[in-house]
Amino acid sequence: MNNSDTPHAALITGANSGIGQAAATELARRGWRVFAAARSPERGRAAVTQIQNDSGSAAVELLELDLASFSSVRSAAAELLERAPRLDALVNNAGVNLGRRTLTEDGLASTMQVNHFGHVLLTSLLLSRLMQSDDPRVVNVSSMLYQRAGAMPLDDLQLEHQWRGFRPYCISKLANILFTKALHRRYFEHGLATFAVHPGGVRTRLGADGDRGGPLSILWRLVQPFLLSAENGAAPIVDLVDDADKRQLAGAYFNRHQAATLNEHANDHHAAERLWDASNELTDAQWPTL
Repeated sequence: MNNSDTPHAALITGANSGIGQAAATELARRGWRVFAAARSPERGRAAVTQIQNDSGSAAVELLELDLASFSSVRSAAAELLERAPRLDALVNNAGVNLGRRTLTEDGLASTMQVNHFGHVLLTSLLLSRLMQSDDPRVVNVSSMLYQRAGAMPLDDLQLEHQWRGFRPYCISKLANILFTKALHRRYFEHGLATFAVHPGGVRTRLGADGDRGGPLSILWRLVQPFLLSAENGAAPIVDLVDDADKRQLAGAYFNRHQAATLNEHANDHHAAERLWDASNELTDAQWPTL
């Protein structure tokens, strides 16, 4: 158990912009110690300064993390374990929505590694520390677009034959939900509360850095004015981290603030187990025995 006099601590990936930054700001405002993970040191430092200013809290720290590199994930996890004797929540928020298929330095499809595999490895490396909390939580930021993925392409997790429109992104968001289900089945009885959440249609930088081109890029810009603010999008994530009452709904998928029904593909136990095994094999993730 953690010392009750020590502030709760959370790690948020992709905290240098959008809903990740907004969630970090609100948690810091509520008295949490926040580790803001970001790929770019320059953007990360600027975000930490902004979060500190907006929240009025100095307890916000940068953690350099590139989910497209398993080496970076391992280094970042080791650094966090040195700096944070307490960790109560992990928010797997960072994501990309790429317009073309690229591979990471580890040889995996970038969309799947950043949105799913990197978070699987990170969670496995931090879980033992999380489980020392009196209320450990993992929040996986998904999307209602998982519904457009169809069945999980378990024989094509590198998306060699899936590249059309938003389908790769949708598949990665389905993976987030299946990961949530598998993690819940293994660790809920030991005290871990795991959630997946669709934060709503939010104005973010996702797809704004040259990731998308052509008609899809134009469409993305056109719909931006009609989307939620980052602060509104972050609200359900913050609730899942900080609201004690949410624990009774552990394992659920949330559409904003409400637990929602999943389609058959997201409720596929066999697919979740096969994805769990494949993810562990690809990342060499080692999970603690509790």
